[in-house]
Amino acid sequence: MKLGLYSITYMGLWYRGEALTLPQLIARAKEYGYDGIEIDGKRPHGNPLDWSTSRCRDLRARADGEGIDIYAVAANNDFSNPVPEVREAQICYLRDLIRMTADFGAPTVRVFLAWWGITRHPQLATYDIAEGYWPIVHEKFSTDEIWGWCREALVECARYAADAGVTLALQNHKPLINDHNDLLRMVREVDSPHLKLCLDAPLMPDRSTEGIFEGAKAVGPLQVLTHFGGEFERLADGSIRGFERNDGVVGEETNRYYGDFARAMDEIGYEGYTGYELCHQLPVVDGRTVGVEYADEQARLAAEFMRERIASVTPAAALSGR
Repeated sequence: MKLGLYSITYMGLWYRGEALTLPQLIARAKEYGYDGIEIDGKRPHGNPLDWSTSRCRDLRARADGEGIDIYAVAANNDFSNPVPEVREAQICYLRDLIRMTADFGAPTVRVFLAWWGITRHPQLATYDIAEGYWPIVHEKFSTDEIWGWCREALVECARYAADAGVTLALQNHKPLINDHNDLLRMVREVDSPHLKLCLDAPLMPDRSTEGIFEGAKAVGPLQVLTHFGGEFERLADGSIRGFERNDGVVGEETNRYYGDFARAMDEIGYEGYTGYELCHQLPVVDGRTVGVEYADEQARLAAEFMRERIASVTPAAALSGR
């Protein structure tokens, strides 16, 4: 696998401070040893309203000059809304994002079926407000009906992707998707070569060694993108510990299952990107949420951590530096 840095990490949503510009993100990726960047498809980074074809090509040239790939764009789409006009607006958004992705020279757009979104309250991002709103909007509709709306939208967007020479990568992200079986079901129903998969280890409900390998083998060659997340700390012996944080509480360590995932990806022959994303509420120190320097530290450690996981199954990766 190659290492990517997903721009959500530096959007100014989760840490105290301003977002980085995309040229600044490219510089961070190069400094910290990443191979490429994934651009989040919303302001201030990658909303297609802000990115003309010429501006996209200029950024691509800048990235190429730094030896950094633009390998994906991430849509924050929700095809599940009961209001047809809302779904149609989301289709328009994704169609424009596909155009922008092609203009960047990137091969892949990460997509959701459904997405509850985030809010800023009052400045930093939070999930809980939007997550609470989503079930209220959908409570009168069956899962099958909601699934059908999403399928119809993806069928249409897969045609736009085909026209642009871009691949959609459906992520195993809630709501609506529970596991890799749901991903495979939607791929079968859409039946387009331009819809592939983005199976992410931290989103899998079964992260046992057996569960990781089962999911990886099931998606097999459909896998075109993946991500890793969490936070990291360097221990006294120099090693790096990865861990999850939920509602401010330190939870499960990630070293074991990311190691399993790297081995599983190697076994199925996946050679694409795994992108680091820092996209959850961060520690509060002395009454203030940590600043951008915390995101910098995490991005540095994440690259080293995952490079070690990859090198454990592909020793040559450790020698390349990037």
